[in-house]
Amino acid sequence: MENKGPYFLTTAIAYTSGRPHIGNTYEIILSDALARFKRMEGYDVFFQTGTDEHGQKIEEKAVAAGVTPQEYVDNIAGMVKSNFDLMNTSYDYFIRTTDEQHVKTVQKIFKRLYDQGDIYLGEYEGWYCKPCESFWTESQLVDGNCPDCGRPVTKAKEEAFFFNMQKYADRLMKYIDEHPDFIQPESRKNEMVNNFLKKGLLDLCVSRTSFSWGIPVEFAPKHVVYVWLDALTNYITSIGYDPDKTFEEQSERFKQLWPATHIIGKDILRFHTIYWPIFLMALDLPLPKMVFAHPWMLVGEGKMSKSKGNVIYAEELVEHFGVDAVRYYCLHEMPFAQDGTITWDLVVERINSDLANVLGNLLSRTISMTNKYFDGKIENPNVCAPVDEELKQVAMEAVKGAVACMDTFQVSAALDEIFNLLRRSNKYIDETEPWKLAKDPEQADRLQTVLYNLMESLRISAILLESFMPETAAKMLDALNTQQRSFDSIQNFGNLETGIECAKSVEPLFKRIDPKEFAGEEVKEEKKETKKADKKKKKKEEKPKDPIAIDTFDAISLKAGKVLEAKVHPDAKRLLIETIDLGEEQPRQIVSGIAHKYAPEDLVGKMVVVVANLLPATLRGVESQGMILCVDENKTGPKVIFLDDETKPGTVIR
Repeated sequence: MENKGPYFLTTAIAYTSGRPHIGNTYEIILSDALARFKRMEGYDVFFQTGTDEHGQKIEEKAVAAGVTPQEYVDNIAGMVKSNFDLMNTSYDYFIRTTDEQHVKTVQKIFKRLYDQGDIYLGEYEGWYCKPCESFWTESQLVDGNCPDCGRPVTKAKEEAFFFNMQKYADRLMKYIDEHPDFIQPESRKNEMVNNFLKKGLLDLCVSRTSFSWGIPVEFAPKHVVYVWLDALTNYITSIGYDPDKTFEEQSERFKQLWPATHIIGKDILRFHTIYWPIFLMALDLPLPKMVFAHPWMLVGEGKMSKSKGNVIYAEELVEHFGVDAVRYYCLHEMPFAQDGTITWDLVVERINSDLANVLGNLLSRTISMTNKYFDGKIENPNVCAPVDEELKQVAMEAVKGAVACMDTFQVSAALDEIFNLLRRSNKYIDETEPWKLAKDPEQADRLQTVLYNLMESLRISAILLESFMPETAAKMLDALNTQQRSFDSIQNFGNLETGIECAKSVEPLFKRIDPKEFAGEEVKEEKKETKKADKKKKKKEEKPKDPIAIDTFDAISLKAGKVLEAKVHPDAKRLLIETIDLGEEQPRQIVSGIAHKYAPEDLVGKMVVVVANLLPATLRGVESQGMILCVDENKTGPKVIFLDDETKPGTVIR
């Protein structure tokens, strides 16, 4: 295959604040499908991902967990990498912003920008969003909260270095006008231009002095580099960028790979399409080829959030459905420009309809008939009928259509092209009726031609599917016993070898799942317990509680508590044991039945409401000295009530 040259593809680097959920994992699955497809087409792909490991939020989480920041990010980075590996992603390089090479290069970049007058020393006073690591003016807030994530902001004032954004704003606007495909989808570009560039850019704070977990500014020891200047530069530090050299003087590797194509979430579009291009302009480097901002994966109609308790993890999905089924669902159910939706029921429905019925059934029927009628031998007597030409045309259109869709990052549409061929192949079986042909010895050559056409359609489908479902594609090609597995081999219909034998039998690629039974014993037990709880709750609702006196209500003590530690109960997988600071001399130990909704790291460092004057109770051998307040909205299970991070432990609520 002709080498089409280098192709540098990156994901955004994952922030190491906690365990990634399926919404976070979607981005690496999407990027992996694109990287694999480009490799198949003949590009020399360099696919990079990694972790973003500095910032105030991480420093505070480490303190809350009783470990150093480096220990904290080492743990989370390992968790992220394991998650990406679980999903069979083919990244070439995993960068961490605590890597020595990255740290040193960022320090040089900062110094260069300072020396050439792009960075100056000043004082920051305004609003700061800790989760987003973002600064905002009063006018940018929405209902007094962060416009990006909606969380509360805090007033901040400190000495800081600033980047002169206005110096490059007009140049960036001109570049976006002249390169209409630079920001995709189109709606995202309009958002950045209208909401930020046209309104005028404020100078960007690029250092902090109120915490220490960051890359030190060498010539100003009190300062650490602002996390976004640190994180964004990973795309060039990883491939050997030297700030002391011009682009022409950089290494051959750097010049071959840069500029990259960036895959990011829509929530960090501003950083990648305004700040990052301006940083690159200041460094006299080419801008990225494209920044593609994918939508979010929602649970039902809401954003996935650990604080809402509606998080679904890739590991849980894989445990029940397997890697390729999860990859397929994520890639197929996320539209190009709109948010996608995931629920357990929807995953089951898609597996049954597409993977078991359409794909798995087609392979099973074709292999079975080939063995039954011809002892597994694949031949092509080429006894054709008009219906064959239609199948061949659909196959060739699937190849062209998938390529066109992947060129524009419309991954879901590319899968539709492939499944159109699979559905047409199933219809072809119904039209040709091989079981009837088999009854007439004079139709043997026609029957063998029909089966060959089905085998060839499966081969073409498998090669196209390799980027999306690698293990499934390999099983399909192995079942056909073909060596014709290249992208070049599917440019024409009829390249499946003859004179070979297919597999004698195949295991079902995907078994149909009973929606009532899909979740396994643990989740079934959870459903059973939920049902019992609902029944009990209903009984309680049927009999209204008697009014209580104000004195009785006053006897309840509710206090704010900070979760210092959390772990799963050794003898009860539904229970978490938390150590909580209530502002007292000793922290409290509390046992909560929320482990099926929250991982320990989801709680550490968070502020919760504690019923502080309950009598101690022993749960599965562990004493619980209070209760965390939760709600059960729409009977979906307990959701912890979280307080603002600025709330002090021991604050009296009631």
